[in-house]
Amino acid sequence: MASVALTSSCSLGFSLVKSRDLTHRSGLNSVFRQPSFLKSSSNNSSFTKALSLGPIISNNRVLRNYRKLTVKAAASTPAAATPPSQQPWQGAALKPLMASIATGVILWFVPVPSGVSRNAWQLLAIFLATIVGIITQPLPLGAVALLGLGASVLTKTLTFAAAFSAFGDPIPWLIALAFFFARGFIKTGLGNRIAYQFVSLFGSSSLGLGYSLVFSEALLAPAIPSVSARAGGIFLPLVKSLCVACGSNAGDGTENKLGSWLMLTCFQTSVISSSMFLTAMAANPLSANLAFNTIKQQIGWTDWAKAAIVPGLVSLLVVPLVLYLIYPPTVKSSPDAPKLAKEKLEKMGPMSKNELIMAGTLLLTVGLWIFGGMLNVDAVTAAILGLSVLLVTGVVTWKECLSEAVAWDTLTWFAALIAMAGYLNKYGLISWFSENVVKVVGGLGLSWQMSFGILVLLYFYSHYFFASGAAHIGAMFTAFLSVASALGTPPYLGALVLSFLSNLMGGITHYGIGSAPVFYGAGYVPLAKWWGYGFVISVINIIIWLGVGGIWWKAIGLW
Repeated sequence: MASVALTSSCSLGFSLVKSRDLTHRSGLNSVFRQPSFLKSSSNNSSFTKALSLGPIISNNRVLRNYRKLTVKAAASTPAAATPPSQQPWQGAALKPLMASIATGVILWFVPVPSGVSRNAWQLLAIFLATIVGIITQPLPLGAVALLGLGASVLTKTLTFAAAFSAFGDPIPWLIALAFFFARGFIKTGLGNRIAYQFVSLFGSSSLGLGYSLVFSEALLAPAIPSVSARAGGIFLPLVKSLCVACGSNAGDGTENKLGSWLMLTCFQTSVISSSMFLTAMAANPLSANLAFNTIKQQIGWTDWAKAAIVPGLVSLLVVPLVLYLIYPPTVKSSPDAPKLAKEKLEKMGPMSKNELIMAGTLLLTVGLWIFGGMLNVDAVTAAILGLSVLLVTGVVTWKECLSEAVAWDTLTWFAALIAMAGYLNKYGLISWFSENVVKVVGGLGLSWQMSFGILVLLYFYSHYFFASGAAHIGAMFTAFLSVASALGTPPYLGALVLSFLSNLMGGITHYGIGSAPVFYGAGYVPLAKWWGYGFVISVINIIIWLGVGGIWWKAIGLW
């Protein structure tokens, strides 16, 4: 109470001193000018008399009379009618919503092609309507996906169990867990510590910083067979910490300082590193297994790495530079950054207890990701174990996990897309598409190189309809490899190229591979730019892998 009284007295005293000073310098008549509403009022004679007596009355008394009479005059003046406040529309953006619904309705009533079931066609209509909604965003992504699932159940296209089946899939949960890890990484300060270390070593230029992350991730790729775990669990927290340390934050207009370019670069290069090693992505062994079943030739770890190393390294060098030119960070060089980063590290002092727990938990989780196959522990189980340690020790609280809105939103829309895409395959739509492509390309009478090129493009860009690399491989790999071999493509070469592309195609959307939802969910890159630059980089990757790669594969005798 005493402090409140003191503060009030000081404020009042300052106001009175200020008013006296103004009065002495300019005169009362110039300071207290008669307001326009009082000039027209019949109740302002007292106020006029007060001002005319100003020279013989104390300043405080004039102030008191002015305040009283102003209140009285305002009270006697009828209040203007205030229009009722209009609440802004809180629902969906109507034009994008109508575009999404129109897409589904039009396709729904298109005659069903021969060889396609009615259920498959209806699900395709709902799936494409959902994709249009995800692109135009009349609502947040999770809400759009939920509407798509609701439409599937309402129209009896999917049962409730089928529509929500992917919520039991491990990949969406691994992505959500990566966000929880990122929270602990940043909260404890460990992320900032590692980020400052990177800046102190490579931070004199944004490009150097980006390349240091790109090749660090590529070095871990052979040892961690999950791009979701590698890119989301390890590198996303680090990249976010680097962005924050450099003053680039999502949602406040500073995204383009560093974050937008760095997020997109690290994502696009994660699909490249996944394509370079048999053990760098969970679906790669599936490709090798299907290749063996189709052409009776085994793709070994060394054979895969030998064929991918040259085009992979070229892509890792070219893609960050291309993005740097077409989507540049506004902060390109900072010669003082390494020095400042070292000063920050000195101020941080030794690692805190929570930092040590976070570092130990991260090492435990990464160790299980690397050696989990020997111990029969999968990537999701390892991540749950790591999060359990963080929750038990209080490094991350469950309330903080619940407040991680992006994680739950991503879990919802990614699981919804996996479910719909999976049932498009189960209903036979993908096999029908593959068979028709095969017939058309086979009937063109082209050379095997041209035929294989067409098959490659169709296989690659059909990934817009998939939310999982494994689903795409399972649905189309065997059919496309069989046709490519029948048209004269060297079978082993065809198997390797389709295996590499099964990773690279994940970069075209924000749902095509496990690392995509994690990096997109960070909020640094708008959806339109994500898809646009994803298409540009896909073209560059295809040129590098078929051009430079083709020359390399000729040199090592693959064709």
